[in-house]
Amino acid sequence: MTRPPVAFRRLRSQDAALLRRLNAVFAEAFGDRETYQGDPPPDAYLRDLLAKDHVIAIVAVRDDEVLGGLVAYEFDKFERMRREIYIYDLAVAAQHRRQSVATGLIEHLRAIAVQRGAWVVFVQADHGDAPAIALYTKLGAREDVLHFDIAVGSGAPSARLAP
Repeated sequence: MTRPPVAFRRLRSQDAALLRRLNAVFAEAFGDRETYQGDPPPDAYLRDLLAKDHVIAIVAVRDDEVLGGLVAYEFDKFERMRREIYIYDLAVAAQHRRQSVATGLIEHLRAIAVQRGAWVVFVQADHGDAPAIALYTKLGAREDVLHFDIAVGSGAPSARLAP
């Protein structure tokens, strides 16, 4: 028996429940339940977030199961009249990896980027995350950069140099 195909879909304001299920995939994949499920925002907040054009959340689903997804943000640039899209989070549930789900998610985002008039899609990967580095190397050009978190007040992350 053949499995149904994977469907890729951009989440909209009525999809808060799917976004919560995607956050569960992120929590498991990143080993960070506190960040992704520790203090979930109310549905109204998620609906408002998903209604914004510059916020892009895409899920990969099969038979009502969220296999993985990504969250990206669109930036309007000042130096030229163009946009860039940054992939903030991307994860696929462990049992669905190595099945082209992540590639499909990025391809779906690329189609949205074309529609939105974006110039480039960019993403960062952590040193030592070989699967992510291999995926992004297959799809794009690598740039070596340093990432800094700059604290903005109490409760914000301390300024640190990412490894």
